[in-house]
Amino acid sequence: MKKYSTKEQIKQVAEQENVRFLRLMFTDILGRLKNVEVPISQIDKVLDNKMMFDGSSIEGFVRIEESDMYLYPDVSTWMVFPWESEKGKVARLICDVYGTDGKPFKGDPRSNLKRVMKEMEELGFTEFNIGPEPEFFLFKLDEDGQPTNKLNDQGGYFDYAPIDLGENCRRDIVLELESLGFEVEASHHECAPGQHEIDFKYADAIEACDNIQTFELVVRTIARKHGLHATFMPKPLYGIAGSGMHINMSLFNSDGNAFYDPNGEGELSQTAYHFLGGLLEHARGYTAVCNPIVNSYKRLVPGYEAPVYVAWSGKNRSPLVRVPSSRGMSTRLELRSVDPTANPYLAMAVLLESGLDGVKRQLTPPKAVDRNIYVMTEEERAEAQITDLPSTLHNAVKAMRKDKVVEEALGSHIYNNFIESKRMEWDAYRQQVSEWERQQYLEMY
Repeated sequence: MKKYSTKEQIKQVAEQENVRFLRLMFTDILGRLKNVEVPISQIDKVLDNKMMFDGSSIEGFVRIEESDMYLYPDVSTWMVFPWESEKGKVARLICDVYGTDGKPFKGDPRSNLKRVMKEMEELGFTEFNIGPEPEFFLFKLDEDGQPTNKLNDQGGYFDYAPIDLGENCRRDIVLELESLGFEVEASHHECAPGQHEIDFKYADAIEACDNIQTFELVVRTIARKHGLHATFMPKPLYGIAGSGMHINMSLFNSDGNAFYDPNGEGELSQTAYHFLGGLLEHARGYTAVCNPIVNSYKRLVPGYEAPVYVAWSGKNRSPLVRVPSSRGMSTRLELRSVDPTANPYLAMAVLLESGLDGVKRQLTPPKAVDRNIYVMTEEERAEAQITDLPSTLHNAVKAMRKDKVVEEALGSHIYNNFIESKRMEWDAYRQQVSEWERQQYLEMY
């Protein structure tokens, strides 16, 4: 992906590409992409970090009496969207949020991740690389352009046209991503009807999170051009597999991949085992961040290849963490619980902090579990030191409250606002009466 480093380069490209509007993008605490759009005439003001906005209108930011905030664009994120109208093109810049005191805003998820990465660097590591695998569903739109509950196809894993009717849409998404500089590694139909996956090349944590946000925007935009609605909701329909976003992660230092040791057990370094130990130790604590909505826990159930148990393996896909077989520079850990509703900046912050806690404390993970955990008895799981992930958002938030490392990863501002938002979400959900309840109980009682 081509990077720009100076204001002059950006201004030159803007003129060459007939850019007429600038979209200044940032992410709120819940992971929703926000933007302020300004005409190109404001480009000098934007690039001089003088663009102000009202932070009190953004979920979890600030109170109305302290609402003035500034957007500091990251010039390396300059991107001209290829879709053009008669009014010209739109370019985007991803921004960090600053206060009027000239300091990074503690409620900005992107700035918070940078803070955690500085701690990583102080421990002697240079990069935290992330390879996401986001999945999504395609639903048909009705005649008014509203999403229906009708899937666009009945295909299965690796199916193709005419069974995979989303193939053309998915192909256009890939072409659009490539035109924006993404290196797409694979795209295919997933297990469930109407479900798809597009994998793109790993990047350092900040860039990877930026890419996830851009990816979701592109997928939604192109799907609508095909008369479809793309959703990253983890479990939109009962009885089929849900959508996850497996996260492949690796730490690097001056010698290369810090997870690789050709002489280590399984060719993994002690750093890899310690980091793995941290991921397992704090799994229950970070689940609310990585699976942040009520619906997330409809996916985390046995029978659909989503992880339910805190364990690891190098061979099977039922545990929480898998160690893919690649070694050398590609040595990595794959966390399988994360879903695409997670705020990527917050998710990477808690995962990195959890892993680093394992490195600092030299935690040793339990033995690998190389059999299908779903068929193990409760006694066998206890003997293998396998615990359960939280079963609901309510339980996940309770576990999060007990984990000081997760709290430190988010900082007090984000932590407190996140928990309050999730408490309100759970309260609203538990007061609802579902169709299932009416079918079960209305006549019986």
